[in-house]
Amino acid sequence: MQKPRYKRILLKLSGEVLTGQGGFGIDPAVIQKIAQEIKEIRNLKVEVAIVIGGGNIFRGMAASAKGMDRASADYMGMLATVMNGVALQDALEKIDVQTRVQTAIEMREVAEPYIRRRAIRHLEKGRVVIFAGGTGNPYFTTDTTASLRAMEIGADVILKATKVDGVYDADPLLHKDARKYDELTYLDVLKKQLKVMDATAISLCMDHQIPIIVFNLKRNGNVKRAVLGEKIGTRVRG
Repeated sequence: MQKPRYKRILLKLSGEVLTGQGGFGIDPAVIQKIAQEIKEIRNLKVEVAIVIGGGNIFRGMAASAKGMDRASADYMGMLATVMNGVALQDALEKIDVQTRVQTAIEMREVAEPYIRRRAIRHLEKGRVVIFAGGTGNPYFTTDTTASLRAMEIGADVILKATKVDGVYDADPLLHKDARKYDELTYLDVLKKQLKVMDATAISLCMDHQIPIIVFNLKRNGNVKRAVLGEKIGTRVRG
């Protein structure tokens, strides 16, 4: 069996990666594929925690820009992340991966409340833990949630799964001459205002020296490659 580089990871999934071709909502075929990739790394005995976004259902920032109260919009976005978390849990458990969803906003009929010690215990028992509901507070992104939860559970790395194969100096979908970075420091990201994660999330990772690997989720096997320490995407570290 191949030896993983990391023992405990935090996988950050944006809501948009669940959409498939439709561009909105949850595509069952896409979520099943993601579940299968997660099962592959669980088979390597890697402890897996996941923070999932809700942009495929509702984007609080976008609604706020159109006049909705920012706090209300953010709470709606948090509820969208819970829907995604439950959908991913269902896909994982259908392929025999034990999973727990923990939410920062209490809703006991749907998921467990977030309790740090309980989350760590689940990971130690081999369960995949999905953190939904953001931080439970408005004005914070799911990127910040990922950094915060990674610190709380003692994750070795944050794997940020996106639609592109790393970090570029411009949007590669709009600019064909965009240059890809193989490695960056946290300060590079902050100074160049690169859209890896928001500044709060990067600052948290920098303070606690948690590396970030940004990679393309659409390429089969990329999650496993990242866990095994192969060179993919862009690595951000001190």
